[in-house]
Amino acid sequence: MLTVKHIFLWTIKRESQYLSTWFIFDVCSTAPFQPIILLFTHKGNDLSFKVLNLLRLWRLNRVSTLFARLEKDIRFNYFWTRCSKLISVTLFAVHCAGCFNYMLADRYPYPENTWIGAVMPAFRSQSLWTRYVTALYWSITTLTTTGYGDLHAENPREMLFDIFYMLFNLGLTAYLIGNMTNLVVHGTSRTQKFRDSIYAASEFAARNQLPVSIKEQMLSHFCLQFKTEGYNQKTMLNGLPKGIRSSIAYSLFFPILRRAYLFHGVSNSFIAELVMEVQPEYFPPKEDIILQNEGAADIYLIVSGAVNMITTINGNEQVYAKVTNGDMFGEVGALCNIPQPFTFRTAELSQLLRISRTRLREAIQNHREDNDILMNNLLQKLKLPENLPEVNQPDRRFLSKYDLFHIPREEQMLQWPHQHYTEQKSIDLGSKVPISGDGPDSMKLLRQVPQKEDIHNKSNCKYRLSDGMMNREEDLNEVRINCETKTSAEEFCIKIKSEDKTTASSQQTILTKMQPGSPHRASENISRSRYQDYSGIKAANKRVTIHIYPHNATGSTVQNGKLINLPGSLEELIKIGRQKFPDFHPTKVVSRDHAEIDDIGVIRDGDHIFFLQI
Repeated sequence: MLTVKHIFLWTIKRESQYLSTWFIFDVCSTAPFQPIILLFTHKGNDLSFKVLNLLRLWRLNRVSTLFARLEKDIRFNYFWTRCSKLISVTLFAVHCAGCFNYMLADRYPYPENTWIGAVMPAFRSQSLWTRYVTALYWSITTLTTTGYGDLHAENPREMLFDIFYMLFNLGLTAYLIGNMTNLVVHGTSRTQKFRDSIYAASEFAARNQLPVSIKEQMLSHFCLQFKTEGYNQKTMLNGLPKGIRSSIAYSLFFPILRRAYLFHGVSNSFIAELVMEVQPEYFPPKEDIILQNEGAADIYLIVSGAVNMITTINGNEQVYAKVTNGDMFGEVGALCNIPQPFTFRTAELSQLLRISRTRLREAIQNHREDNDILMNNLLQKLKLPENLPEVNQPDRRFLSKYDLFHIPREEQMLQWPHQHYTEQKSIDLGSKVPISGDGPDSMKLLRQVPQKEDIHNKSNCKYRLSDGMMNREEDLNEVRINCETKTSAEEFCIKIKSEDKTTASSQQTILTKMQPGSPHRASENISRSRYQDYSGIKAANKRVTIHIYPHNATGSTVQNGKLINLPGSLEELIKIGRQKFPDFHPTKVVSRDHAEIDDIGVIRDGDHIFFLQI
């Protein structure tokens, strides 16, 4: 801590250093030598006395220091400060050269043989103002290398002075031109860079024959980048210490993230960690930010502007919804690790906050208690609590099975609100469209499913065959499935098309009527082949990684895993395992936790399973 004693000692040391260095020069540059000598000798016009006055030029060091301080002072414009300095240097050089050249003419013994005496013989009788203007006129015309020829050197002294003066002018001119060029180029560099970018983009579009719409998007992007360059201070912020950057980000982005629906109820420490990774961005109108079916991308929060959610139906783009200030988009694909269901395109000039998916994952891993809150907010936004009635329960520990970034079966439910809009074809219970074949057992499922019904959760589904006979006109059988959840019970109809009435009537009953409330299980009258076909359809969109159980692996090293499509039965899975690992003969399948698997339905998409040889 500084004390009065320390300050006093520091002041004494600084003054002692000044007295031993520049003090004597400052005294000589300010001392009135001419009045002092005139007081004692009564002679003040001698040349020796006038030479002593040249010591006053030391004050130029103080003037240079003054301009250096002004250039660093943000209260003054840097451009005009530099221009003032250059003008002052030029005027001072012109003044000194004119005065020194007049002194040579005044001291020359033959006045008529001087540069001014040749055109003005009695120049000493002229007024001081006339002589000064004449001297400045000669100095400026010589400095600018104009040289009209009306005033020129007449004797060797003046010629020698003109030689050194013109050599000095070469350096001064280079200094002035270099500084002015630097100022002008620095002021117009952004505009020149922008024009070069526009020209390059136009040439690229013309050379590759790009559509006009794409060319306009490219040009609008560069225009917006040029206009908003002053608002993007990423380079400046990166040069600041982490503590200052954290305070700036907290002040700018914390209130915005707190108002977002996804972060309602999460801890302040979670948002404080996430706010450091937020990146502000600007997008012009009609620019695609996220494309449909694109992989998991970042999350965007709208600060100002509007973004359209666009889907493609039969090759035509249609606006599904519009998100505005304070809304988020991209969170479904990013959090659930599924392809993006929509294309997000700006409707107007928009300012967005981009949240990195990787940084969000790290923040969630550091704050596991906020994972359930985020998942609850996401499900509430997608209006899925009727499909997951546990959401409304006081104890939300169940949400651990819906862990973000790895949502097993529920990712199909998250896509369900959008599939009814984007898919016009029929789908079955596994969200897979079966293609009808030519055989008698081929069928086509036509969906008539309620929009928000959870048909993926088949824990309480009852099947019954319609009482009526086959419709003679449409040749259809109807199988009714009553799907009951804990909140509602509705019916929907699946129509099975048969190619031959006789063949269809002779087949075994596919699904029989079950008692209400009984658990969902295959009826004794259900054909095993049909059940296996349904299981195959259900698992067709699952991929798993198979391994050899380490304790039974042959060789010195363990075999690498292999990614396969999950078949419809365990027998087929074991058969595939024997094909993939020829020297290994598996008989059982176990999970990563060494639990035996005896039902193909419990295997989820992305699971790692191991073959066991006994």
